[in-house]
Amino acid sequence: MSESETEDDEQERTGEHAAKRTGQLQSCQRCGREQGLIGKYDIYLCRQCFREVSRSMGFKKYS
Repeated sequence: MSESETEDDEQERTGEHAAKRTGQLQSCQRCGREQGLIGKYDIYLCRQCFREVSRSMGFKKYS
């Protein structure tokens, strides 16, 4: 087995590139951040941007 095959197997076992395999590479529509993404209802905003614009989108904070 070559070195490249070993690295590919190791990455698949650890799940490092799961987003690439499943096609879920998305980023925030507002700032471009890839972490903390809210994808429910196809919003695709990071949690920080969602907090800033959620009221104007019609979401209400209940607690």
